[in-house]
Amino acid sequence: MKELGKKLIAQNKKARHDYLIDDVFECGIVLSGTEVKSLRAGRASLVDGFAMFDDGELWLQGVHIPEYFEGSWNNHPPRRNRKLLMHKRELNRLMGKVKEGGITLVPLSIYFANGKVKVELALARGKKAHDKREALKEREAGRDIARALSAKNRGD
Repeated sequence: MKELGKKLIAQNKKARHDYLIDDVFECGIVLSGTEVKSLRAGRASLVDGFAMFDDGELWLQGVHIPEYFEGSWNNHPPRRNRKLLMHKRELNRLMGKVKEGGITLVPLSIYFANGKVKVELALARGKKAHDKREALKEREAGRDIARALSAKNRGD
């Protein structure tokens, strides 16, 4: 029986803090059997992950998918490079944008979509320290406003 819907495996929350996200793409990923079993157990880390072009192909690097406990001698290496699958037209467009400079490809999440493992890949620019502080100030101001409104509505 085929799974339907979307089941989140791992998310890279740090990426949204460290980068300005320009565009988001969904990619397939080439995995071995033990990697899929480890992902079904909900185990993966995208923290140090990034994508890179090599000979016109897109590769995901630095993503940690731990070894499958019940795996045998043919278990996968946890931090190996994994090929990403996209349409050629999308790959060429991405390659052009990345060659402009100042832009990197960062994985935002990894999930099951209708039984297949997918990676949400973002076209991102690095934030400066003052941008991060500004975003933090805006978030705090929004929280303060929400608190004040809820206190007013309660009648405090």
